[in-house]
Amino acid sequence: MAWNQPDPQKSPWGKRPESAGAELDARIKDWQRRLAQLLRGGPQPGVTRSWLLPLAVAALALGWLATGFYQIASAERGVILRFGAFREIVQEGAGWHLPWPIETLYKVNVMSVKSQEFRPQVLTADVNLVDLHFSVQYRFIDPMKVLFQVRDPEVTLGEVSQSALREVVGQSTLQDVLAGVTRPQVTQRTHELIQHMLDSYNSGIEVSSVNLTDVQVPDPVVPSQHDANKALADEEGFVKQAQAYANRIVPEAQGRAASIQQDAQGYKARVVDIAQGQAARFLDVAAAYQRAPAVTRERLYLETVETVLGRANKVIVDTKTGAGGNVIYLPLDKLMGRSGAAGSGAAGAVDVTPLNDPGLSLPGGAQAAAPEPDADAGRQSGRSRSDR
Repeated sequence: MAWNQPDPQKSPWGKRPESAGAELDARIKDWQRRLAQLLRGGPQPGVTRSWLLPLAVAALALGWLATGFYQIASAERGVILRFGAFREIVQEGAGWHLPWPIETLYKVNVMSVKSQEFRPQVLTADVNLVDLHFSVQYRFIDPMKVLFQVRDPEVTLGEVSQSALREVVGQSTLQDVLAGVTRPQVTQRTHELIQHMLDSYNSGIEVSSVNLTDVQVPDPVVPSQHDANKALADEEGFVKQAQAYANRIVPEAQGRAASIQQDAQGYKARVVDIAQGQAARFLDVAAAYQRAPAVTRERLYLETVETVLGRANKVIVDTKTGAGGNVIYLPLDKLMGRSGAAGSGAAGAVDVTPLNDPGLSLPGGAQAAAPEPDADAGRQSGRSRSDR
């Protein structure tokens, strides 16, 4: 039995009289019948058709206006747009705005902290591939930027987070990522880089924290990573060997260069001194020639003949004066040996200077037995020989 059907034995309303329950039930049935006729378009007693359309329009208008009521929670901010243009930002509480399509309300939660998790594969600076599991906690702080500066804030945050982590880990070694001491530094640098990139986009997102929860090396790449680490160790060994060789060879080369420079300086000083001495000797000879030309010519001639004959393997013997027709015996082999041992760089010549040899002539056709020079010429010749 339905609740609205009166029980003839007992009233459903307690001690109320039966006439009151029956009257209420009759009224409810009458309202149901009228509503059904209104919906079917049939005639209703007491209601004409001319009032049906305005009544329906009024009901629809009231329902459309009722859609403008809103309620903003304490953690939310509302952004109202009128025909797509920004109108105002509303705070928490109830309110009303012109219904759609005139005005539109967007709610943005600016207090709750959200989280995203990522599992990328990243290559480290020492050529190691690692599987990372990290999470980013964030919240929206500016409703206008969240709604109108980026197309999809959460997708943008995910791409920025993975890009920042790849950059930071790509500049770090596997030991830096695995070690518990340096891992906070990696996460801190990643946090700063993510926030910097989001601020450059005017995204209106604030990153609360970045947590690197797990770091694993993929099993298929472990042998390759061992080979890469071995190659890096070999490279480091070769670099150290090259540095050791450079440290050894460079000082030797610098010492040889310094020795060559010193030899060059000594050779330069020696050649310059010899040249200066020869020039000074020539000037002395020129001055002596101006004072005593004949004596100087004789001296130059004798010195030249001495120099030339000193390098010749000849023995000159005077057989005309004082020989008396006898054969003069000279131990040439001993003289040649003694001369060769005494002369350094000479050809071992034995020079027996003849006395009064008419075959020797002086410059100008003078004979060796020339008249005795005067005293001044003798003194000049003595000085020249002492100079020599």
